[in-house]
Amino acid sequence: MPPLAAAVIALIGLIALFSAVWAWQLRSENAGMVDPIWAHSLGLVAALYAMLGTGDPVARALTALGGLVWGARLGTHLWKRNAGKPEDARYQRFRAEWGDKAASRMFWFFQLQVVISMLLSIAFLVPSYRGTAPAVGWMLLAVVVWIVSVAGEAMADRQLRNFKADQANRDAVCRVGLWRYSRHPNYFFECVHWLAYIALSIGTPWGWFTLLPPVLMAFLLLKVSGIPLLEESMAKGRPGYADYMRTTSALIPWPPRH
Repeated sequence: MPPLAAAVIALIGLIALFSAVWAWQLRSENAGMVDPIWAHSLGLVAALYAMLGTGDPVARALTALGGLVWGARLGTHLWKRNAGKPEDARYQRFRAEWGDKAASRMFWFFQLQVVISMLLSIAFLVPSYRGTAPAVGWMLLAVVVWIVSVAGEAMADRQLRNFKADQANRDAVCRVGLWRYSRHPNYFFECVHWLAYIALSIGTPWGWFTLLPPVLMAFLLLKVSGIPLLEESMAKGRPGYADYMRTTSALIPWPPRH
């Protein structure tokens, strides 16, 4: 199947899915469940492209496996974190700011997730349609980057989860493990994950398109919906977080400043 046709199928499926999730949150009044759905669905898009793609079988297999496992791990983590809990502060803020227009604006916010997913899915589309197998060195690099990024993000998520589970840390700032060196090590490894598909795409005419997903992810986390919104509420509501911001790198792990 041509790549454009595969992308159209993915687009239609995502629009339908996020429209259904929007209708669901109208009843649950918890838009935070869009986060795990986003991760799971994007992993499925990777498998879709690999299945419909006409490229090298090895590149397609690595793309499908990488996207599926990444999406399953992240989506399951977010589901466990959000299910049965109050709505994330970011979405509560949107509802308060949008007032009576919250329902309609939330619909378009959910559709924005479709646009972001389609742009990120370029990382899966390009290697699924490469005509020749990637060089062994590039494949090994892609696998190493993927393992380091997914394992690192899982470690950061586990360290924060264990820290929060201890009632003694209820109002404390997490500075254990990776969180001593970065305020958002999970976000850092999330950005690194998208670099793996660049290595799988090197040597193809359209390989440079795979530079977009990691740049887009870093921009969203650093400037839009990730760090800015999260830290605004954390700095106001958690004692010691302002000091944590002054001494600790925002994204890239680095020894803390004194």
